[in-house]
Amino acid sequence: MTDSEKLDLLLAEMQNMKSDMQDMKSDMQNMKSDMQDMKSDMQNVKSDMQNVKNDLNDVKQKVTNIDLTLENEIRVNIRRVAEGHLDLSRNLHEAMRIDNEKEMLSIRVNILESELRRIKERLDHIA
Repeated sequence: MTDSEKLDLLLAEMQNMKSDMQDMKSDMQNMKSDMQDMKSDMQNVKSDMQNVKNDLNDVKQKVTNIDLTLENEIRVNIRRVAEGHLDLSRNLHEAMRIDNEKEMLSIRVNILESELRRIKERLDHIA
């Protein structure tokens, strides 16, 4: 094999290597683009997770409000109504008239206290 043929063979090999390097460079660009897309997708997932956390906090707050209403209003009012029925052995007309007024006032006060608490919580939440 002559020097010229060897040089031609070397040149051909160098051309192949150059072509391979171009392919690798192209592949690396594609990988870089894919990584950018993945990074963008991860940012979207992170944002979605933050929205889920916020929604979960809202749900927790609503459940807390429901629990407080159940505990502070409904149970108390049921107890008052039950206690009012125990008084049926007394003079029905007098006892019921006065007791009903007290029950209604007590229930109204309870509801107003609960509404005031909710308003305060909303104001605290806003501030």
